[in-house]
Amino acid sequence: MSRDAPIQPAPVFDETFNLRLVDLFRWRRDVRRFTPDPVPDRLIEDLVAIAALAPSVGNSQPWRFVSVETPDRRQAVIANFNACNAAALNDYEGERAALYARLKLSGLREAPVHLAVFCDRATQAGSGLGRKTMPEVLDYSVVAAIHAFWLAARARGLGVGWVSIIDPLELAASLETPPDWKLIGYLCVGFPQEEHQDPELERQHWQAHLDENDRLLRR
Repeated sequence: MSRDAPIQPAPVFDETFNLRLVDLFRWRRDVRRFTPDPVPDRLIEDLVAIAALAPSVGNSQPWRFVSVETPDRRQAVIANFNACNAAALNDYEGERAALYARLKLSGLREAPVHLAVFCDRATQAGSGLGRKTMPEVLDYSVVAAIHAFWLAARARGLGVGWVSIIDPLELAASLETPPDWKLIGYLCVGFPQEEHQDPELERQHWQAHLDENDRLLRR
């Protein structure tokens, strides 16, 4: 007698659902301004569980979510960001440098939740399937998990900000993670102070939306 789970009927995603799904994508924004309201631990745990539904190469599931909670480790992250941000400012001149200096590029001090998301490049799960020709797909799998987390968080009223102006090796040392773990994203999570449909960098005139990226190329 088979012990396989009974086959469940596939859900029907109607037009209303699809319109709401597009709204979710449109309103998923990189948040840098958070309220001080605490986020329940259970909610973050539920979101991580949803993120684990993301696709991964060979079903390797290489994502590792690390909650950064102690004040000294958070302060190390902030110092890391400040140093990298100052170095990045030196790459710009004139009006572009002045604009960069005015941008708010992280919510590290305000966000009640910090999550460092790593790729475990030594994972044995999946037995290496699909990685010989493109080993970087392990990293891409973690990006997919982050995106799933981000959308699920937005659907529950949370904002997420992805901090990329950071030294990944220094961060890994600060968090004492295994040497085979590669940082993919550092996330600030909390309830947003304000909500916008358009990206902040568009509102601040840093970079407009590129219409050509909405088009399908055919070869």
